[in-house]
Amino acid sequence: MDNLLEVCGLQTSFRTEQGEVVSVDEVSFQLRPGETIAIVGESGCGKSVTSLSVMRLLGKNGSIKKGKILLNGKNLVQLSESDMRKIRGREISMIFQEPMTALNPVFTIGNQLIEGLQHHLRMESSDAKAYAVGMLKSVGIPRAEAIMKEYPHALSGGMRQRVMIAMALSCKPKLIIADEPTTALDVTIQAQILELMKKLRDEYRTAMMLITHDLGVVAEMADTVMVMYAGQVVEEADVFTLFENPKHPYTIGLMKSIPHLVCESDERLVSIPGAVPSLLHMPQGCRFQSRCPYATEKCLQSPPLFQLGEGHAVRCWLSEADIEKGEDVPNEYAGKNTTSTVITS
Repeated sequence: MDNLLEVCGLQTSFRTEQGEVVSVDEVSFQLRPGETIAIVGESGCGKSVTSLSVMRLLGKNGSIKKGKILLNGKNLVQLSESDMRKIRGREISMIFQEPMTALNPVFTIGNQLIEGLQHHLRMESSDAKAYAVGMLKSVGIPRAEAIMKEYPHALSGGMRQRVMIAMALSCKPKLIIADEPTTALDVTIQAQILELMKKLRDEYRTAMMLITHDLGVVAEMADTVMVMYAGQVVEEADVFTLFENPKHPYTIGLMKSIPHLVCESDERLVSIPGAVPSLLHMPQGCRFQSRCPYATEKCLQSPPLFQLGEGHAVRCWLSEADIEKGEDVPNEYAGKNTTSTVITS
């Protein structure tokens, strides 16, 4: 099956008063029709910038320095802004994390929904209005006809997010990028939205990029998971492999920090010490080494992305050690040769 989306060696930077900073560094992945890739990691690790790079919505200070973003073989990096406007909303839609800033405050909900339908699907006004009402109902919005006449400020955060989801799904795009799509929703509505997104994916073979902190949502929705840290991919695997056999210390830390309903009364919740490093002051070598309990002198060198098995890649010098079992990794391991195959991007 051919890939719908191919991101190859993506490097995205921003101009700041302190100089240029690289927030996404050598990120590569593929996505086929009907598949879902989840991008996970702490705030500031580059998840949202990766998605905004695909949409070409980086603002005046952001730019793609290197790499390709191929949508059905077409390199989006080389397209003009007018060509990208034809693709956004029709072939690629995005569900933003902050709907209040994504929705236009001076237009009604109905106007904003109908505009996209008329522009991309060439619908008549009456047909577009009926279709928009149906989309609002499909995402669980009551009084859809009345909501069409409301302005964004009159709706709650959860309602605004549902409007954003309806807007993103309305043109049946080939790719949906969802940046924390259910953050502002209660558990019941979250389940409805996830079920709706899965139904659309299965019915229309829509590919999805899902950006989230919620590993429960990842387990429910994803086929492939990409873990990012400080702008780099540190681990990538199918969802079953990642949950059953995580190999990077950062991924293991994320898994151990998940609270469980069944646990010992004296069991403490595990946390990862420290914080994500500043983009202006990246540590030497492995970017996770200052927070890693298994760091050795070898970690002062930047690790490549090792291929451990079919579709399982890890950016760690200790990828062949039994980190998951919590065993201490001897210091002399730093001098041993690995037998993994290095991925070149």
